[in-house]
Amino acid sequence: MARALAQEPRLLLLDEPTNHLDVAARLETMRLVRGLAADGVTVLCALHDLDLAASSCDHVVMLAEGRVVAAGPVAEVLVPEVVEAVYGVRCVVLTHPRTGRPVLAFDL
Repeated sequence: MARALAQEPRLLLLDEPTNHLDVAARLETMRLVRGLAADGVTVLCALHDLDLAASSCDHVVMLAEGRVVAAGPVAEVLVPEVVEAVYGVRCVVLTHPRTGRPVLAFDL
């Protein structure tokens, strides 16, 4: 990632950039990515962590079997019906009390 950033890209493609990172490093990575986006860099990021996507992304494209199932703002895509259809798990979407962003709580 450092090599890509050193090139001062206008488009940044990231595939699971937080994989194998601890919580603090994951959050710092996503803060950095959001900062780049705020500065005009287009960021396309593949994530499997739905909570991280909910807290970090502005627009989400949900895929299943290589096809787009839903696309749009986070609050419209990361909803129980879509998550259950794609992953086969039930969840409740809550609102984070400080950020106002969605938080997914999964049923065991």
